[in-house]
Amino acid sequence: MPRTTGGRTPARPTSAEQRRRHARILRSAARLGAKHGLEGMQMHDVARESGVAIATLYRYFPSKTHLFAAVMRARILRLDAGTPAPPPGTGRVEAVTDLLTGASRQLFEQPLLALAMMHSHHVAPVGESGPARRTDEILADLVLRTAGVSDPTERDRRVVRILQQAWYGLLTTVLYERSSAEAAQDGIRLACRLLLGPARSPGADGLHRGLGD
Repeated sequence: MPRTTGGRTPARPTSAEQRRRHARILRSAARLGAKHGLEGMQMHDVARESGVAIATLYRYFPSKTHLFAAVMRARILRLDAGTPAPPPGTGRVEAVTDLLTGASRQLFEQPLLALAMMHSHHVAPVGESGPARRTDEILADLVLRTAGVSDPTERDRRVVRILQQAWYGLLTTVLYERSSAEAAQDGIRLACRLLLGPARSPGADGLHRGLGD
């Protein structure tokens, strides 16, 4: 198994040149990870392809799990920046379903990379400090925005966390070849309906006061 922590706190790029170098490393890791997966990819190959010294690579990413967790964070940030507002009249269940099923299709196109990112995200999530946000929080905010929730309550955030956990679990069943992509997409649709759709109970007025209500 790859190392999970490397025993060091990852350095952060501060200058423009360091940020460009950091981005090159992530792009190289994504390309090599898509070909070889977490176990098969070598850090020396990432350093060589991205044009950095191996010591520089390990300064930013003390282990492969740190590296692939950072790749996943970059992918979620790209998804966040590139997702437009749903068309007018789109219900929140449909909007979030489209978001998560679309993201799933992209992950399934590169299963070795997706598995490396998912494993690394859960084993060694990238630490943030200051204004930076954790990967899960970025995705949660995107789901809430897509659902049209501008002022989420703690209950709203709890519902979204459960939906994220369901999504991660469904993705993992496909990546470990325990389920088909079609079955996972059906599961995502069902999870969105159950968690984000209206919940009616005796005496309820049927108004949506929050996610799941």
